[in-house]
Amino acid sequence: MNAGVISGTSINHSKVFSEWDEAEVETEYGEVVVKQREGLVALNRHGFKRAMPPHRINHRANVAALQSLGVKSVITLSSVGSVDPSLKPGAMVSCSDYISFSPQTFVDDRMSAFAPVITNPHLVGISAASQEPILTDKVYLQTRGPRFETRAEVRAIRMLGADVVGMTFANEADLLLERGMEVTSFCMVDNFAHGVSEQELSLDAFQALVASNQARIDDFLRLLVDYLLTRA
Repeated sequence: MNAGVISGTSINHSKVFSEWDEAEVETEYGEVVVKQREGLVALNRHGFKRAMPPHRINHRANVAALQSLGVKSVITLSSVGSVDPSLKPGAMVSCSDYISFSPQTFVDDRMSAFAPVITNPHLVGISAASQEPILTDKVYLQTRGPRFETRAEVRAIRMLGADVVGMTFANEADLLLERGMEVTSFCMVDNFAHGVSEQELSLDAFQALVASNQARIDDFLRLLVDYLLTRA
């Protein structure tokens, strides 16, 4: 089985992929650096060499690179903010649907009737192997970034039925699903969204929260790799 793992900056800070082979993949949308081992591909959505902020990520190149390497199934791990006071930082969730009002597509020359559906084919197996409780059936809403959402935006996001907010996953899901790849979604809640709690929301505070979750992310990334290798 050719499978891929997409994660963010935590993948650069993790030792899980430090010994994997690095390769540069040329696509019609640009060059992408990946890491590979035993039929598995790891991709940092922001880039392994030069980190791009969320609104500048070349999602089409990332997905095209995975497809060119024969990847059929992708597990994504994303950092999110919670818009629900009962969904606290530190929670691991899986999203079964998402909201995006700026869809990504490879279709530039015609209308598209594509309707994305996340099937989460690896959710049951990974949940069974994980000592980390995973909250399921959550809804992700994507904003453009790179700034955090305003308090008014967060109130609107919650009214739309979302549980978590982020800046990357919906774009990835659009393109992966459009190209026929399976998607299994996991998200680490790193912070409350703006105004959901009295907790300070700043870049420094956010980075401190992300850093505090790094060891747990490492364990989860290692679990994902071990799980996928057993299915290779």
